[in-house]
Amino acid sequence: MNKEYTVTDDEVGTRLDVFLSNQPDNPSRSSIQKMITDGAVSVNGQTKRANYKLRLSDNIVMTYQPLQEIEVQPENIPLDILYEDKDIIVINKARGMMVHPATGVYTGTLVNALLYHCHGELSGINGKIRPGIVHRLDKDTSGVMVVAKNDFAHNSLAEQIGSKTAIKEYVALVHGNITEEKGIINANIGRHPVDRKKMAVVTSGGKSATTVFHVLERFKNCTYVKCRLLTGRTHQIRVHMAYIGHPLIGDPKYCNSKNKFNIEGQALHSLNLTLNHPRTNQQMTFTAPIPQDMQNLLNYFRQTI
Repeated sequence: MNKEYTVTDDEVGTRLDVFLSNQPDNPSRSSIQKMITDGAVSVNGQTKRANYKLRLSDNIVMTYQPLQEIEVQPENIPLDILYEDKDIIVINKARGMMVHPATGVYTGTLVNALLYHCHGELSGINGKIRPGIVHRLDKDTSGVMVVAKNDFAHNSLAEQIGSKTAIKEYVALVHGNITEEKGIINANIGRHPVDRKKMAVVTSGGKSATTVFHVLERFKNCTYVKCRLLTGRTHQIRVHMAYIGHPLIGDPKYCNSKNKFNIEGQALHSLNLTLNHPRTNQQMTFTAPIPQDMQNLLNYFRQTI
């Protein structure tokens, strides 16, 4: 399948790899660069380097394999399982693991690991690419996730998440000192008007988004907070905290400060998930221990107060 673009005035002079990675639903810049190297991208019928500067009316064609044509394979990848029965499996997802395959990334995901562990017995509602996946975490966000093993469980969990009867709580380390003890951020989130790989708070359009936070600890130049999501928008906590001037430590997308700390990706962890079991209706709360890299940061900040 091909994606085709024509360069406009505003895009003249942009690097080829940057242009393509900024387009909606395209893979990361590193994946785009590999596609360019492999000859999957042409400009006016010719291959170019990733750093080629676009000219007005350039015709760009990117050839890729649609996800629906990909057969996702089970992989023997260790999982940190918090709970499992015949209907659901609750995972402590590791930082750095993608939840499901996406363009350019077809292996090493949580779905690959789940297919192996569950012998393929997962809900089929979201198709072959996302079996069992009811909700997601960003690649570099760790913590608790629930996965449905059958369609009955999937429908129940999806309804709880959609109606917000399921409670999701996160902890994060953010730059700067938040003076309030608690607060509510209520600001619509939509696609960034310039960088299409990012989300942003928007004044018109977008979707309503509400994040409740309260301060757990304050340090010299950062704050440890707990956040509860009342909506489930892409990158919601990351966007909202950056919007109020307190971006997450280590966030490669929404923090302009150089990451001086020993952490890969944003310091964000899905700590607690409370839900009603799909079959028994019993309320259950699952907690994922804070990952070692975040714990190391907390220990460091506590020693430098």
